[in-house]
Amino acid sequence: MAGDTEPHPPPTGDFGISVGQISAITRDHDHNALEALGGVKGVADALKTDIEKGIHEDDADLLKRKNAFGSNTYPQKKGRSFWMFLWEAWQDLTLIILMVAAVASLVLGMKTEGVKEGWYEGASIAFAVILVIVVTAISDYKQSLQFQNLNEEKRNIHLEVTRGGRRVEISIYDIVAGDVIPLNIGDQVPADGILITGHSLAIDESSMTGESKIVQKNSREPFLMSGCKVADGSGTMLVTGVGINTEWGLLMASISEDNGEETPLQVRLNGVATFIGIVGLTVALLVLVVLLVRYFTGHTKNFDGSPEFVAGKTKIGKAVNGAVKILTVAVTIVVVAVPEGLPLAVTLTLAYSMRKMMRDKAL
Repeated sequence: MAGDTEPHPPPTGDFGISVGQISAITRDHDHNALEALGGVKGVADALKTDIEKGIHEDDADLLKRKNAFGSNTYPQKKGRSFWMFLWEAWQDLTLIILMVAAVASLVLGMKTEGVKEGWYEGASIAFAVILVIVVTAISDYKQSLQFQNLNEEKRNIHLEVTRGGRRVEISIYDIVAGDVIPLNIGDQVPADGILITGHSLAIDESSMTGESKIVQKNSREPFLMSGCKVADGSGTMLVTGVGINTEWGLLMASISEDNGEETPLQVRLNGVATFIGIVGLTVALLVLVVLLVRYFTGHTKNFDGSPEFVAGKTKIGKAVNGAVKILTVAVTIVVVAVPEGLPLAVTLTLAYSMRKMMRDKAL
């Protein structure tokens, strides 16, 4: 009951009702509190609004309303920084395998061919990996910024309101408490409010309640929730709550549409790259084991036909060099098998496709 709740703060500023009072009435669908204020007409008087002509289109009045009841915006979650994308880019399994292979190739190359010439192969692999990581991070970061711009444009709906006795078109962000807004089939309810007049007005509240049932709005059920759709009929509403002071605003402030999920194409191609990498690692390990067994059992021969390794006779240094050469072969197999260009190709293809879709207005 309304009498059981804590008293709301008294009206402040030039208006006869506080933001806490008006938000509680619409949020809780409190018929008793609405009737106590004198119904829709009483709320309109408290908000200094004419239910037929709307508010005065005066900058000073609009500023007062925004200061008293808030603006029809809500805080957005901060986008991820470039360093976050860079951190995520290098954690790809394919690139990790290549990083290990680059280090191994660098060490083994310098061991077998000397410092001057032995670093070429390992350094080239490392350069390719770094290039893939940086390009992937830059592309993902730019796509994230583009998504934010698209999302902002999608939310910036333009609609008609009644101000000063005439209809004017404004952005949904410019709606203030006290605005009188006409509603027709297909419109989105832009803010919380109370129905002034309606003709067979039916609202789809599934976006807020989760129920697909269409709700009829009339004098007995006059409360309208932001974010819902007009399914049938027409009507006029008085805005009582905007922005963060609405259920929709609270919901949207707590979620983010950009969840960072990979596209189906990325998932499938990354799966292919990972599978190829695992196969390459498996083959490289098998080759390493076979060659080491052949080497240390004396089955590999020198050019003169003598065994490369003879237990108890071959010097330790020579045996280590032979094992290093075998390890180099295994690393080479990994480097050749793992498709380091695939993640980069996927990223560049998606980036190009998204920009083309944006130019064609397909999004």
